[in-house]
Amino acid sequence: MISKHKLISSLRSPSLSLMAFSEELGVVNEAFSGLGIDEKSLISILGKWDANQLKSFRLGTSRFFGEDERSFEKLVEHQINQLKNDFLRFKSALVLWTMHPWERDARLIKDALLDGPKSNNVIVEIACTRSSEELLGARRAYHSLYERSVEEDVASYITTTERKLFVALVSAYRYQGTKVNEELAKSEAKIVFEAFKNADKKNPLLDDDVVTILAIRSKLHIMSLFQHYKKISANSIDVDLGTNESLKDTVQCICAPPTYFCKVIEAAMVKEADENTREGLTRVIITRADVDMKNIKEEYQHKYAITLSERIKVAANGNYKDFLLTLISREETK
Repeated sequence: MISKHKLISSLRSPSLSLMAFSEELGVVNEAFSGLGIDEKSLISILGKWDANQLKSFRLGTSRFFGEDERSFEKLVEHQINQLKNDFLRFKSALVLWTMHPWERDARLIKDALLDGPKSNNVIVEIACTRSSEELLGARRAYHSLYERSVEEDVASYITTTERKLFVALVSAYRYQGTKVNEELAKSEAKIVFEAFKNADKKNPLLDDDVVTILAIRSKLHIMSLFQHYKKISANSIDVDLGTNESLKDTVQCICAPPTYFCKVIEAAMVKEADENTREGLTRVIITRADVDMKNIKEEYQHKYAITLSERIKVAANGNYKDFLLTLISREETK
């Protein structure tokens, strides 16, 4: 923090007391912290500060400003990029919200492919939490936007062992009825169990049977399969998946979407999260506001012992925060 001597020497504005200026410094620093920007505070305070007060701000916020070997004051480079992202966060949320859901999902898939392996979960998320018609719509939108199919781009961009599974997932058109063949689910549970038991010999991601089951079976069928799996293994599938994040995300998105979405939301609001992870908060709230937000909020409170709205109030700022709070409360006003 800025020393009192430096603050007094740099502050020469008779219209603003030392105590009041210290309070404003705190408000401005808080406005720059978290997800989004507290635009109203910045406008009301920065807009009236003179050159000396701005200098005091630079001296007192070393996480934003530093000096080079020539004592030249400058913004820290990575903070410039972070501030740009935070100023754009509200705009990005508005743009995503106004898009047709099919176009939105198509663009999210494209961005995830360009981001590389760190965004693989977005591909799984869209492929496994949308209805068959919604996923088909996203594939049509992708074709119109990029003049390529989702399948061929996934096959082109994904070069790791996840390729086979991801291509199968985005190509799926699952049965969505209530009928489940329990005998088939039981026999396929044995197939999946054997695949994971022999994972040290062959990666389950490369097992054709495992990929086919996860990609084409109905969600109710897969949920029944995992119930049979637990009886065979004595472990839940989550335990036996170990550290295989792509398979974990796939299973969670199919069987327990609210649990998956809570995980993404919480990771996005951790202060140390990178920008790619932070984007998950916008993505989940925008895409689920009119789908299963009530279930997500209930799961979040159960899991983290705080309401989602209270958590957002702490982690986010300004118009971005207000917009998110409005979206997660939509079902309360209907």
